[in-house]
Amino acid sequence: MSGPLRVGIAGVHGHGRSHVDAALALGDAVELVAVADPRGGGDVPPGVRVFTDAGTMLDAGDLDIAIFSTPIPTHADLAVQALEAGAHVLLEKPPVVSIAEHARVDAAARAADRSVQVGFQSLASAGVAAARQMATSGEIGELEHVGAVGLWSRSEEYWRRSAWAGRRHAADGAVVADGAVTNPLAHAVATALAIAGARTPDDVRGIRTDLRRANDIDTDDTSSLVIDLAAGGRIAAALSVTAPRRHEPYVLLRGSRGHALYFYTLDLLQVHRAGAALPQTFAFTRVGLLADLVAHARHGTPLAVPLADTGAFTRVLEEVVASPAPRAAASAHVSIENRDGETFRIVRGIEEWSERVAWEAATFSELGAPW
Repeated sequence: MSGPLRVGIAGVHGHGRSHVDAALALGDAVELVAVADPRGGGDVPPGVRVFTDAGTMLDAGDLDIAIFSTPIPTHADLAVQALEAGAHVLLEKPPVVSIAEHARVDAAARAADRSVQVGFQSLASAGVAAARQMATSGEIGELEHVGAVGLWSRSEEYWRRSAWAGRRHAADGAVVADGAVTNPLAHAVATALAIAGARTPDDVRGIRTDLRRANDIDTDDTSSLVIDLAAGGRIAAALSVTAPRRHEPYVLLRGSRGHALYFYTLDLLQVHRAGAALPQTFAFTRVGLLADLVAHARHGTPLAVPLADTGAFTRVLEEVVASPAPRAAASAHVSIENRDGETFRIVRGIEEWSERVAWEAATFSELGAPW
């Protein structure tokens, strides 16, 4: 491909604006030619065509790269349409909602000789490979298990941000999967799987879920799960948006002679060796997903986050959606706070119980959490 790569972006408000900014930051390497959003194009340069519908934008044609930050149930169909039109795709997380959809999009990419990059930004960091090497090197002894903790605070208003917010399924039955595990804190799961070396659906042997909710929603906002891997090993994750404040999320590597914490939003690996008074902290760099996709389209360099590497995450998502409906947390353990005009439901003790999930590799229920 010669000349600027022609980019179209569907979904340009909220997080989608970051894709507009990324395209504009690449200068002459790309040309932002079209955007699509039912709320309008927002602040885009003159000459950029504005559509209200992503499919119509694709039908207009002539895109080298299509970026989708659209409702989760639309991802697979839009990705296939873009691939069949000859575009590479940058697909926001979660990329698809089933293993069958994963296979369908992958097959479309192969047939079109095009590629799909997935919007798990954390996996584009050199820190993920460093953490994986730490897990297998023996520096913290034999790896006992991998943990993940994500503790955020999201208001009741967050769960009303769109018609599909807080839902497992749309009105037409389509899978939405807008729960703590599979959307706002999906990066924690994806990063833990990558560090553990799990890429494909077959790399996951079994999953135990313990899904809870403090808010009046269909899906989970306070959850734990234990993932057993086909190659041996285990991942235990506690993921909640009902904490009293936002904590920096991390992946834990628990070894027999120490442990390490990978703070995936900061690209920092903190190593606590047995007998050492203080940890060592290492910083890493990450690549931008669009810049990486542009390099791949031009020069054939490997993608940072190819769709094929996210199959294990899709297996987890599919299992979470198929699990029994999240149980309401006991009201005696839920506090309600009002801050800045928004209402927050706080599960008391969530911080301590989440740490135990990651450290002891068991679910809230197995540990005896009182909710």
